[in-house]
Amino acid sequence: MTTTHLDNLIEAATPILCDSDYTKETDGLLYCGNCHTPKQCRVDLPGKGAIVVGCICQCRKEETVLEEQRREEAHRLAWIDTLRRDGIPDSTYQSYTFDADDGSQPQMEKARHYIEYWETVRQGNCGLLLWGGVGTGKSFFAACIANALIDQCISAKMTNFATILNALSGLYSEERNRYVARLCGYPLLVIDDFGMERDTEYAMEQVYHVIDSRYRSGLPLLVTTNLPLKSLKQPPDIAHARIYSRVLEMCAPIFFDGTDRRTANAAEKVSALRSVL
Repeated sequence: MTTTHLDNLIEAATPILCDSDYTKETDGLLYCGNCHTPKQCRVDLPGKGAIVVGCICQCRKEETVLEEQRREEAHRLAWIDTLRRDGIPDSTYQSYTFDADDGSQPQMEKARHYIEYWETVRQGNCGLLLWGGVGTGKSFFAACIANALIDQCISAKMTNFATILNALSGLYSEERNRYVARLCGYPLLVIDDFGMERDTEYAMEQVYHVIDSRYRSGLPLLVTTNLPLKSLKQPPDIAHARIYSRVLEMCAPIFFDGTDRRTANAAEKVSALRSVL
């Protein structure tokens, strides 16, 4: 190491001074006026002998650790925001979290268990089929799971076949395959309102392509549907049968009962509006 390099290192190790700092008479070193730990130390360097160089005091070390933690937390939150905007484009669904659960749907306890045992269900490719009437909380259940995973920096995608088919319609064959491959690459895929898509030959082929690709990925699938379980078990034709059989093989059914919360919410808004007007 050259003399110039040594001088540069020594200069770089010069401590940052504060008004409260002081020199201790016993060793002649500079101390921090805040934490009273050394800001200088003695080291032996070839050709220099024992020299005094700067070092980091205890409170500065703690500040450095906190600064790094703040940077890491800011990076984590930014990444979570990116995952949420990509995985759950609907801002309403982004607000569907366990903290927003009002406790009216008893099946929500199963959603919490699903997250608690996520590694087990992921490795076992254990999906869920959420079926029942309109407005009974199926989408809320699914979105809570997706949001909880995203909060853990695990990507999840919540979409529906209307959106998927619309995206696929403008793509060539290879582009469609890449789109489906990316869709099926999410650790969790949620298909909302299953069975509400267009019932055409093209639509059925693409729906099967997505469902079968997800099946072969070995990753969990969550499906919400207003279709009765009996209709899924007794499909009207072969085109539906091969789709439904895949879904039933991947997903354990959970029934959602109760009143239509959307109708109840609409009635509350009408009542509130009448009181204002």
